[in-house]
Amino acid sequence: MSFDEIIDRFGTHSVKWDMMEELYGVPAKDGISMWVADMDFRPPQCVRDALQGMIDHGVFGYYGDYTGYHAAICWWMETRHGWTVQQDEIFTTHGLVNGTAMCIDAFTQPGDGVVLMTPVYHAFHRVIRAADRKVVECELALNEGRYEMDFDAWDAQMTGDETMLILCSPHNPGGRVWTLEELQGVADFCKRHDLILVSDEIHHDLVYPGNTHIAMALVDESIRDRLVMMTATTKTFNIAGGHSGNVIIQDPELRKRFGARMAALGKSPNSFGLYMAEAAYSPEGAAWVDDLVAYLDGNRKVLDDAVAAIPGLQSMPLEATYLSWVDFSGTGMSREEFTRRVEQDARIAVNHGPTFGKGGDSFLRFNIATPRARVSEAAERLTAAFSDLQ
Repeated sequence: MSFDEIIDRFGTHSVKWDMMEELYGVPAKDGISMWVADMDFRPPQCVRDALQGMIDHGVFGYYGDYTGYHAAICWWMETRHGWTVQQDEIFTTHGLVNGTAMCIDAFTQPGDGVVLMTPVYHAFHRVIRAADRKVVECELALNEGRYEMDFDAWDAQMTGDETMLILCSPHNPGGRVWTLEELQGVADFCKRHDLILVSDEIHHDLVYPGNTHIAMALVDESIRDRLVMMTATTKTFNIAGGHSGNVIIQDPELRKRFGARMAALGKSPNSFGLYMAEAAYSPEGAAWVDDLVAYLDGNRKVLDDAVAAIPGLQSMPLEATYLSWVDFSGTGMSREEFTRRVEQDARIAVNHGPTFGKGGDSFLRFNIATPRARVSEAAERLTAAFSDLQ
């Protein structure tokens, strides 16, 4: 397929495009939607063929016999990430926001503190608060435009009320691929403070050349009794509407506790999501992902070059994900002013930095998973909107 194809998503119940004007005031007639984290590309042909097979059959009953679906997950984790997973370690949730909520429900109590390394994916904050737990924000250190972990500062913050840490690996919105040393630091931190570690690795397939993602499960066997892994096909293959996610738990006791909550809440998966996931985790799907990452790498360079040419703007080096995190602090402008220029002058809908927690105030997040012509147009509009700085 061609990632350059412009696909009109208006009128398709696309939150990214159909809600752009209502939520951001960016006009539908000529606005560019670069906020919500889904892609403007069709998934690989193998995924569409799987859905077409369901439609042709015409009966949409309950899903049974998970053998092929689980085998596809195990194959993908082994071949793409060097991580051996057993089929009985896999739970299926309605996406990973639901997976996160299920972990909070299963492993913490109301009033407990849940640690986040901020700024970080905004849905984490939302589900923690909705579950009557406390968000504990451990702010990432910004060192020469790049996020780093600051365990000394975070150790000093702990009160003993914290029971869980949610890690975003690779990091959204900063695009960091955490090193083995950093991940070991996370493991040690969780052991020191007796925290359940939930590692959300939904972006683990979208890693740019020169960087290597390491699954948290491979870092330190001594944390297996406190580790929950979360992965999904949804970001990788642009099938978020299928709402399927993998919660993988290798410790039997944790697995028992999680399974009990799944059973108590009557959770069962959507068959459409599972058909798509099994088809995606295949050699054909793998080849498509390789092509996708190469294309996104080109988009990354287009936006980065434009941002670098505007005085006062800086993109965080993007090591993974398709979400560019741009710092406007060097402009000296208020958050309201630089946001107004992006949304009203450049007519680009983007995510606002403060929604990601502490450390996000001077940032906007741009989704570059769209045809390159749109990224180039967005780059030109940004240049014009900040032309007085040049």
